[in-house]
Amino acid sequence: MTIATVDPTTGKLRKEFTPHTPAEVEARVEAADTAFRALASTTFTERAEWLHRAADLLEAEADEVAELITTEMGKTVASARTEALKSATGMRFFADNAERYLSAERPVEPASVGASELTVRFDPIGVVLAVMPWNYPLWQTIRFAAPALLAGNTGLLKHASNVPQCALYLGELFERGGFPTGAFQTLLIEAADVTRLLDDRRIRAATLTGSVAAGAAVAEAAGRNIKKTVLELGGTDAFIVLPSADVTRAAEAAVTARVQNSGQSCIAAKRYYIHTDVYDEFTARFVEGMAATTTGDPRDEATTFGPLATERGRRDVESLVADAISNGATVLTGGKTPPGPGYCYPATVLADITPEMRLYREECFGPVACLHRIDSVDDAIRLANDSDFGLSSSVWTTDRNEIDRLTREIDAGGVFVNGLTASFPGVPFGGVKDSGYGRELSALGIREFVNIKTVWTA
Repeated sequence: MTIATVDPTTGKLRKEFTPHTPAEVEARVEAADTAFRALASTTFTERAEWLHRAADLLEAEADEVAELITTEMGKTVASARTEALKSATGMRFFADNAERYLSAERPVEPASVGASELTVRFDPIGVVLAVMPWNYPLWQTIRFAAPALLAGNTGLLKHASNVPQCALYLGELFERGGFPTGAFQTLLIEAADVTRLLDDRRIRAATLTGSVAAGAAVAEAAGRNIKKTVLELGGTDAFIVLPSADVTRAAEAAVTARVQNSGQSCIAAKRYYIHTDVYDEFTARFVEGMAATTTGDPRDEATTFGPLATERGRRDVESLVADAISNGATVLTGGKTPPGPGYCYPATVLADITPEMRLYREECFGPVACLHRIDSVDDAIRLANDSDFGLSSSVWTTDRNEIDRLTREIDAGGVFVNGLTASFPGVPFGGVKDSGYGRELSALGIREFVNIKTVWTA
């Protein structure tokens, strides 16, 4: 795949990049390994100071970075700037909390295990390879990089091929903040080169956010080399509305949940399960809200959401919608590709979804919602769990018993009650089933790539 910036608003090539040669890749891996030995000997205070400086740089450059994100993947300038600022906030969070998360612990009284002293340490493990997606080109990377660097690890970033300028910016940001040369670097390489990199013993672990196929390939290569992985592989999140819910508020949130980032979000709601008692009211409000959105130039303040990031991505959405329609789905709004340049696709709502349709199981990475009528909480749980994915979910009810059941029985990495699914630096993020394993963010995320070392003294 070509490593290039193609503007999704126009479909025109902006800039093309030559992949790094094997010699250049080798030099970067060696630099990362060398930097690890230097970084591991520094203090939390030093690393936190450097990360704060990097966050200050990112915040000061937020407008320029936002324009870069918009140019490469098409989100509105406002949402791109929000992503840049959220990334700076995440960096500061880990700068302020990493030492607390990784301080040595005493799990039991030493005498109970025949020791005079007993501690559990959390030490860095080395070079970690990060394979990151284009949909949140800064935030997805920062939520790995910030905790990894604070833990004392070094990082190599293989970013998506359509956001190379974002990748190169990130590859310089941390060194500009003060981290040792080589502590975090970008590799401009093809996807096929990733699994070969995992054969290198200097690389100790990997994290990937992307497709199931990509995750399986990385996990297989890492498993062959006895290396840990953390995988976040997408989702088809359920959005459940029950009779006691505030239907107006739920419908408004449902629109945001489906069109945010042009529908190109792993945790965007995709399957809507609406109780029959409120189905008609919800559907009327939801369809009206979706129809009122506008897609187009992401630099135009009147635009609700920008184009899809790639031509292939829009073809995939078109194919899923066409398959559903041909198998009997009803289009309540949208469903037709607009004329003109670029990769825009309208907010779309489909009803009468059946298991014969690809949309029933496959993740649609675009602003397409699938409506289902349900009769009970049992239906909601059964259908929400009838998915190969299990990333997150959003449930709308004020009934305490329903909340208890839904939060306990839904198979997902998160259940958000009467609110939108979101990611926060201090809250663990990740999924189950085909959505992957391991966690990012929070104390749990920073401990994914450390050596949990027992120190026992007689």
